[in-house]
Parts: sequence; structure tokens; C-alpha cells
Amino acid sequence: MGAAEDSASEMQRSFSENLRLACSYAPSVSEVCRRLDINRTQFNRYLRAAARPSPNILNRLCDYFGVEATEFHLPPPQFARIIALKRHTSKPRPPYADAIDKLRAASLPTLRGYVGYYYVYYYSMSSPGMILRGLMHLFTHDNEVYYRRIEHFSNQERTDAAFKCRYSGAALFLEDRIFLIDSETLTSNEITQTILFPSRRNKIARLTGLIMGVSSGNQRRIACSRVLLEWLGAEIDIRPALANCGLFAPDAPSIPRSIRDMIDNTMPPGAPLFYPVDA
Repeated sequence: MGAAEDSASEMQRSFSENLRLACSYAPSVSEVCRRLDINRTQFNRYLRAAARPSPNILNRLCDYFGVEATEFHLPPPQFARIIALKRHTSKPRPPYADAIDKLRAASLPTLRGYVGYYYVYYYSMSSPGMILRGLMHLFTHDNEVYYRRIEHFSNQERTDAAFKCRYSGAALFLEDRIFLIDSETLTSNEITQTILFPSRRNKIARLTGLIMGVSSGNQRRIACSRVLLEWLGAEIDIRPALANCGLFAPDAPSIPRSIRDMIDNTMPPGAPLFYPVDA
């Protein structure tokens, strides 16, 4: 039993020393903690060999530094050769990567409150004059915020022309605005960007802003529209929600008047720029 305890203690000391070496390759220990969403006080305990990380945190450390869990527990001289080789052979990070990483880390605490499902309303860029209702899911993965958006271009009068668009993207929060950028994954022919006002209330109801993209027609027209996200919940029954998606006439009774007013693209006379409607 004594030999086993000595072996475990030695592994913990090796891990601590190896973690300190790995952190020397990062901009700072604080940056590692922010990037991985780890409490700095707890992280210091790992560095002092006063505690061992949970499997979840260990996996995050391995992903961040590009090493295996077993390698983190190797004798320090052996680990030093491994991480030095991996850092030498890995591609250099582009100069803007650190700034983007910091923005993602700073976005996480606020955007966590927006995780869930939404209906997305705006005037279709491919079917002018028709209101499009899609479904979006905002979620976290590896301490970053992403989303998926699905659109069904179909209605009862044109079932032969039905098709889908699927978008995957990332969300950021900066200076009281939510930024979404995604790409269409089925045809890989479009990138869209959405900028939203955050919720002004304790409970999310609707988010408004502007969406910019390219129509899927042959002309590939660049277009911008007012957009509204309607909160559905953190968890929903996806099948009926998708069944409610599609194209709708501007006067469709299934689209509430208040939503139609907020996504109306009419510009006031003399307006120098196109602005969203703040909910």
C-alpha cells in the first residue's frame, strides 16, 4: 500500500511540473484559465500538486496543449521532450488567433444565458416578399458558443419546390451586441452574419437585429433584412417546432402582427442607413 501511495504521489508531482511547463508555452496562466473556464485558485492547486483535476478538466487541458493524458503523467524530462517536439512541429498560430480566443472566452459568461432554441423570422432573400421562419439552437461546446440554424423553403402551394438550408456558426458578445456568423453546410455556398440587440429583460423573449447574406438563386444577390429571434426554451420537442418552419405570406395569421412589424423592412423617408428595430 505504501508503494502504491508513493507512486500516486510521484505521478501527481510529475503532472504538476509538466503542467507548469505546458503553461510556459501559453501567453499566461490567467489566459489558460480563461480559455478553459477553470477557476484560477483551483488551477493553482494543480500547479502546486495539492489537487488532481477531474477527468473533464484533464481532457480540456489535453485538448488545449495538444498532449495525451498519459503523457501529462510521464517523468518531467520525458514530457519536456514530447511537448517541445509537438510545439516545434505544430503550425504557428496566426497573429489574430489570440485576440479571437480572448473574445470567445469573454463572450462565454454572457452568452450562456442565451443558450436554447429560437424561431428565426426575416424576409426571405431567395423568395422576395415571403416571411421565413427557421429554427435555431444556440449551445456551448468546449467552453465556446455555437449554433445551428435550419430553414425549410416550402409551403402548401409549392410542395414541389421544397428544400432545406442548414447553417452552422459561432456566437460572440462584444460591447452590448450579439454577433453570429455561420456558413451553409449542405451546399457550402453561403455565409451569413447576424447582429442582435441583447435582451433588456431578465427573461429572454425576443431578440432583434439585422441579418446579411446572399440569396440562393442564380443571381446570388447580396441582401440585408431585419430579423427577430423568438425564444422557445432551453429544451423543446424539435419535431413539431420544425414542422412550424417554412415560408409564409406577409399577412399570414400564423405570424403575429407584432413580429411582422419588427421585421418589416420599410425605411423611413430620408433615413441615411438601414437600421434594425430594437425590441
